[in-house]
Amino acid sequence: MPRKTKLDKGVIKRGIVCPDKHFPLADPKAISCFLQAIAIIKPDFYVDIGDVGEWESVSHWQWKKKKRPPLEYQLPFVTDEIKKVNEELDKVDETLDKAGCKTKYMCEGNHDDWLNRFHEENPYLDFVAFPKAIKLKERGYKYYPAGEYLKIGKLHYYHGHHFSGVHHTRNHLMKLGANVMYGHYHDLQQTSVTHLDGVKSAWSIGCLKKMDAQSNSFLLNRRHNWSHAFAVVDYFDNGHFTVHIVQIIDGKTSLWGQLIRSK
Repeated sequence: MPRKTKLDKGVIKRGIVCPDKHFPLADPKAISCFLQAIAIIKPDFYVDIGDVGEWESVSHWQWKKKKRPPLEYQLPFVTDEIKKVNEELDKVDETLDKAGCKTKYMCEGNHDDWLNRFHEENPYLDFVAFPKAIKLKERGYKYYPAGEYLKIGKLHYYHGHHFSGVHHTRNHLMKLGANVMYGHYHDLQQTSVTHLDGVKSAWSIGCLKKMDAQSNSFLLNRRHNWSHAFAVVDYFDNGHFTVHIVQIIDGKTSLWGQLIRSK
């Protein structure tokens, strides 16, 4: 049976959805708020919509202007990054375990897929493939490879890299014709449309990555519209749901009337 809080009246199940963290470049204050929120919400399920790691060590972009070094040079950086990402993901899983959340989904992101591409180049290094690198089976996650959609009730989840543009939520909605939630663009955006069979919406739910110029050197100090946030999804009858976007501002947010400050 789903767990209930004193606020629940008719909610069948509740999930918490986490966007791009890019460990080890996640924002510590935002992560702290997110972990505290898990403890308050006690979700029935958890959806990670990808880009768990930055995976700079296997990025093909780093060799764009220089010759790629031999594998023995690259491998220590790869193993070190895998170790760091696992250490941070351990904290998320420990918090979920304490909250009693046993159902977990991983929707692979485009950065996460870089590990798979590195594995394809070096097929004898099984441990670098994304599912094995972050021990998805041992952690108890159901895995959705990059580009595959997870459907729970009437809402689809995936990383977000299929359709772009300034109005990417509208683009998703027009192309898919279904409710969808994703990350990837690191911003907050929503579009809705009413079809003959009802209202459909698309949500982009921000990120939990650091937003400073040093952590995002590829932007070349360009201004951006990113936001720290996560989503809470409540399901009721017939697969219907409501979405609550929880925005984090400078390490603070509020949830159900409670102020959360980063620790």
